[in-house]
Amino acid sequence: MNDVQKWIAQTVTDNQVVLFMKGTAQFPQCGFSGRAIQILKACGASGLVTINVLDDADVRQGIKDYSNWPTIPQLYVKGEFIGGSDIMGEMFDSGELKSLIQS
Repeated sequence: MNDVQKWIAQTVTDNQVVLFMKGTAQFPQCGFSGRAIQILKACGASGLVTINVLDDADVRQGIKDYSNWPTIPQLYVKGEFIGGSDIMGEMFDSGELKSLIQS
């Protein structure tokens, strides 16, 4: 495991809710990342940590390798990979995501 992978693993295990996204929570750089932030806010996610993958090409590729998931954004809750904005949307609609985040 390289340094980026170790850093990602540490980040997702040390924080309750982590979103790897394009841009920031205040200024998302793509529609999917913007939607992900809106969903997390609607779930009342506190202590949300966002990582802007546009700041670092190694992190942008590293998170795809870490999760074996090709797209950004990627959500982690309690160290577990949840998915991208489509999965987040489905889980939000069913109430599952809010329960997971608030448990």
